[in-house]
Amino acid sequence: MMPMVDKAARWRVLWRGLRAVSVMSLLVAGLVGCDDRPWNDPYPRDTATTNTLYSSFGERPKHLDPARSYTVNENTFIAQVYEPPLQYHFLDRPYRLIPLALAELPQVRFYDAAGEPLPGDAPVAAIARSEYELRVRPGTRYQPHPALARDTEGAPRYLDLEPGALAGIDTLGDFAEHGTRELVAADFAYQIKRLAAPWLHSPINGVMREHILGFAALGERLEAEDPEQARARVALLRDTEFEGVEVLDRYRLRITLEGKYPQFSYWLAMPFFAPMPWEAEAFYAQPGMRERNLVLDWYPVGTGPYMLTENDPNLRMVLERNPNFHGERYPDSGMPGDRATGILDDAGAPLPFIDRVVYSLEKESIPRWNKFLQGYYDFSGISSDAFDQAVRVDASGRPMLTETLEARGVELMTAVEPTIFFMGFNMLDPVIGGDGQRARLLRRAISIAVDMEEFISIFLNGRGVVAQSPLPPGIFGHRAGEAGINPFVYRWEAGRAVRRSLDEARTLMVQAGYPGGRDRDTGRALTLNYEAVATGPDDRARLNWLRKQFAKLGIELVIRSTDYNRFQDKIRNGTGQIFFWGWNADYPDPENFLFLLYGPNGRVEHQGENSVNYTNPEFDRLFERMRNLEDGPERQALIDRMVEIARTDAPWIWGFHPRAFSLYHRWYHNAYPNQMANNTLKYRRIDPALRAELRRAWNQPVLWPLGAAAAVLLALLLPAWWLVRRRERSRAL
Repeated sequence: MMPMVDKAARWRVLWRGLRAVSVMSLLVAGLVGCDDRPWNDPYPRDTATTNTLYSSFGERPKHLDPARSYTVNENTFIAQVYEPPLQYHFLDRPYRLIPLALAELPQVRFYDAAGEPLPGDAPVAAIARSEYELRVRPGTRYQPHPALARDTEGAPRYLDLEPGALAGIDTLGDFAEHGTRELVAADFAYQIKRLAAPWLHSPINGVMREHILGFAALGERLEAEDPEQARARVALLRDTEFEGVEVLDRYRLRITLEGKYPQFSYWLAMPFFAPMPWEAEAFYAQPGMRERNLVLDWYPVGTGPYMLTENDPNLRMVLERNPNFHGERYPDSGMPGDRATGILDDAGAPLPFIDRVVYSLEKESIPRWNKFLQGYYDFSGISSDAFDQAVRVDASGRPMLTETLEARGVELMTAVEPTIFFMGFNMLDPVIGGDGQRARLLRRAISIAVDMEEFISIFLNGRGVVAQSPLPPGIFGHRAGEAGINPFVYRWEAGRAVRRSLDEARTLMVQAGYPGGRDRDTGRALTLNYEAVATGPDDRARLNWLRKQFAKLGIELVIRSTDYNRFQDKIRNGTGQIFFWGWNADYPDPENFLFLLYGPNGRVEHQGENSVNYTNPEFDRLFERMRNLEDGPERQALIDRMVEIARTDAPWIWGFHPRAFSLYHRWYHNAYPNQMANNTLKYRRIDPALRAELRRAWNQPVLWPLGAAAAVLLALLLPAWWLVRRRERSRAL
């Protein structure tokens, strides 16, 4: 007779197996019967059709204080919260400034040394100072914030907290009361004084010292009187006045500059000049606030369309509609052809369109890309890893979406960025630099040999435009077509620019005294040094490519790789020979690019941004005339001559302007490239119902593996059960 223990054990095994099959069957049936919400949806169930935009960020913003912030990832947030005096028109090109926090564009007046007014077209040399009068839009109010809360007597509720009052307070939402007040001209004055404060280390402090009257003296005074207590610093800024900024009345402010500086209007469109209520800084300056991350760098305070309501940089950051927003309308005009594209369909509609924006932390590109494909991010850039999945290039070189993305209704948006990357020749170097004809011809020959079209194709997936001058498209002074080519490197054939041949480059090498890459005088092979910061295999491929470009002319290129700090030292000291460099526009003005070749901005002698130390007396004289002119024919003529001089001397291989590629889903509207404005979130609109429908269609669960597994398990268990039953019956008989 079979032992009872063995029999019981076998039955338990069989029972567990059958129970597992039953559970899997019920699971499959239950899942099929559940609602049609995608199982992999990373967001709460009740948000599927809400008016919420979803995006991501890769690293936490370091500064959200507009006096200190100067990076793209920080502007993603603060440009939606803060409103500087001016902004760029969303659609117009070239870029055009329009009022934002102001009621109108600033009124600018010029005066001579005796204080007498001058006409607008007065010679620059005659202008001793410029006055900008700013008139604030009445009725603008700050977002709800505890710093602005007041009690029944009208006194600030939270600006003089007792010790222990912060118990249980971890976020701004933990404060019971939130208040607001009207924006006034004094808030702009307070912020400008913050830019001069030595304890804030504003990145534009040095620039403003050169232009705002009395700004440098203010900084020295604040440094001398700098109190240790944060609250005392607030009081010091409020009480200190200086001649460069004068509050005329509740809504009017005057800023005085030394001489003439037309580019100042562009600075007024940056968050640096956004108004700051003194109460906010006083609130955050109280003891115990910093320990709870209750600081301006964590919780900004502005008048913009959105406010930051959640800041968890290890998980997500959330912007929500500012209930106190003063209101703004979608543009009712744009460029020719814009109306036909549908970008003006919302003309005149109130802004913003979107109620809530959720940015999730995504450190890796692959998860970010997959979530975009699933519809969980509304728009996306294109990483190098995902480029082939997203973009194909047609026979004419035009980028197009792959068939898979086209089938999903994804749209591709491209725009040339106001940026230039170039290869620089150190003009202080005895071989490659200087203004001698021999070195000039050598630089021109190399400019032809280094094939930037090939570089863009291989290393940028075609995401770039070959540069013909320092000026990117969209910047005043840029010439397009045949008039814009660099004639020393290109010729115009059949309606397009064609790179000159290697034979022409080799002829230049002979004229320079380096036939076949050998010095005619010494017989030695020409060897040049390239300063590199190489960190990985991609860098190695680029450097090998670069060696081959120089080898076309018989030149041996020696790669001197180092870390970034050492590389910076070489540029600063002028010991490098050839290097790669780049510049991104602070503002869309030719001065912001041409100053990279202005002699008095030389890196070695003047610690300026002229990294190649180029100097040409005629170029410098023209630059000094051009920089303070208004856009027009006279300025264009000066720019044309400056570009011609720079092309002739060839201190740079002009390199390329990067082209930004971005993707967005069919429910994401008003996508329009604006490379200068950072506050474009308010123009975006989404269709949440369509998004929810497509998410369900794209994320249907695959259930057959569960059913197949249950069937296999059942097929394995039934014979075993049958054998056990058969054995038991035979023994019983």
